[in-house]
Amino acid sequence: MAIARNILLTLLVAMLMVSGIAVIYSKYQSRLLFIDIQKKEKELDDYEVEWGRLQLELTTLTEENRVEIEARTRLMLTLPAQDKIIYIKP
Repeated sequence: MAIARNILLTLLVAMLMVSGIAVIYSKYQSRLLFIDIQKKEKELDDYEVEWGRLQLELTTLTEENRVEIEARTRLMLTLPAQDKIIYIKP
């Protein structure tokens, strides 16, 4: 009877140790996942900031006035005379 009791006690202690190690391992894994989530959220924030900057740059570059200035200075384009304009009706 004492031998069976010692075996049972040893088995329970071993199961307790395995359970403790499993808890520690799962906590470690959850911390690693949390760190990864934090990194991804920071990347997302950085991408959102860059997206906003690019949207602002796009708005600035496509302003009608800027397009006209670039056409005149860089491409040397001018508006045609009023009598040279041909209107096409759909």
